[in-house]
Amino acid sequence: MTAAENARPFGQDPRLERRAMTEARGVSAATAPLDGVLVADFSRVLAGPLATMTLADLGARVVKVERPGCGDDTRHWGPPFSATGATYFESVNRNKESVELDLADPEGLGLARELALRADVLVENFKPGGLEKLGLGYEALAAENPGLVYASISGFGSTGGRDLPGYDFIVQALGGLMSITGAPDGVPGAGPMKAGVALVDVLTAKDATIGILAALAERNRTGRGRRIEVNLLSSLQGALANQAQAYLGAGVVPGRMGNDHPSIVPYQLLATADAPLAVAAGNDSQFARLCDAIGSPALAADPRFATNRARVAHRAELVALLERGLASASAQVWQDKLSALGVPCGRVAGIGEGLDYAESLGLSPTVEVRDRSGAVVARQVRHPITWTPPLPPRTQAPPALGADTADVVRWLRT
Repeated sequence: MTAAENARPFGQDPRLERRAMTEARGVSAATAPLDGVLVADFSRVLAGPLATMTLADLGARVVKVERPGCGDDTRHWGPPFSATGATYFESVNRNKESVELDLADPEGLGLARELALRADVLVENFKPGGLEKLGLGYEALAAENPGLVYASISGFGSTGGRDLPGYDFIVQALGGLMSITGAPDGVPGAGPMKAGVALVDVLTAKDATIGILAALAERNRTGRGRRIEVNLLSSLQGALANQAQAYLGAGVVPGRMGNDHPSIVPYQLLATADAPLAVAAGNDSQFARLCDAIGSPALAADPRFATNRARVAHRAELVALLERGLASASAQVWQDKLSALGVPCGRVAGIGEGLDYAESLGLSPTVEVRDRSGAVVARQVRHPITWTPPLPPRTQAPPALGADTADVVRWLRT
C-alpha cells in the first residue's frame, strides 16, 4: 500500500470498491455518513455487536465473522424467539453480513486476516491477547494496514483484569452500580438491584463507537489509524457521573434510595389514587406549580420546603403532604394536568406504551426491517439520531448464520 493510499480520506479506497458495494445494498452514497467504510466485526454478544450495528446504521459495510455451525452466542439466547431467530441477537445485528470462518483452520484464518487488512475498522471482544496469538493483533495488522482503526472491548481491561470474564451483571455489582440501585434497607423488597437491561454493555458500545468515530476523524487528517480500548468497568464508572463525584469530591458514600434522587425533591415516584406517578420538580418554579395544582399553594412558601435544599432536608414530610393531595385523582389525570402546567411528570409505562408514546410525539421510534427478498420481517427500534437533511434508514434484517460466506470469500480471494 502506497503512502498516497494511506493518506486518503477514510472510506475512499478505489481498490475495495466499497462505495459501489454500499450503493448495491440500497444506501445512497450522498447521504450515508460512513459510506465506503469497511468494518471487520470479530465481536459477539452485546457491546461489540451494538457498536458495529451503529456503524452499519450510519452506512458502513459490516462483515460479521462467526464460528461455523453455531455463530454468535446470542443466536441461541432465548426465549423469546421471533419467526426468524432469537430477538436478543436480532436487536444488535441488523444491516450486517455474516461469514462463517474457522479461525483454527489455516484457510479460515487467512481469509480473516485478508478481511482485516482490507478493513477501515476492526472491532473485537476476544479475551485480551486472544487475537494476537492468531496473528490478528493490532501491531501485526497495522504494519500492513496502517490506516486501521482497531477497537478492543473487554470486561476489565488488558492489564490486571485481563483474565476476568466480562459479564454485564458482574460489572454492575463490582463497579458500584448495584450499590446505588434498589430499595433502601428496611423497605419491602430492599436490596441491591441490577438495571433492567444490560446497561453497562450498552454504555460500553456507545463509548466504543465514539472512540472509533474519533479515530476515523483523526485518520482523515493523518492517514493513520490507531488502537482504542474500552472496557465495561471503565464505561460504568464513567457513567456514574454525580454519584461518583459525590464520593470523590465530598467523601459521600451514596446508597440505595429506590426511586428517590439524592439531591432533588420531589424527583421520585409519588402515589396517586390508582398508580405511581414520576414527578421531577427540578426547580422552585416547578415545585410551586405542583403545589398549586394539588390545592396546597402554601407549601411553596413554607420554610421547610421553599428551597430545594430545604426540601431535601424535609423529604419525608413533604412527600407525605404531596401524596395526600395527589390521592384525589388517577395518575393519568395528574399527568395530563401537571404536564399542561409545565411540571415534568409521567406514569410508569410498559415498553410498548413507551414506544406508542414516542410515536404519538412524531419521533418514529421504530423501523421495519426486510429480508434479502425485500419482505418485511420485523419491527426494530431505529437508530436514535435524527438527521437534517434526512438520512434514509437502513433496513436490512439481521443475517442468517453464514448467509454471506460465499460472496465474501469470493471477494476476499480476488
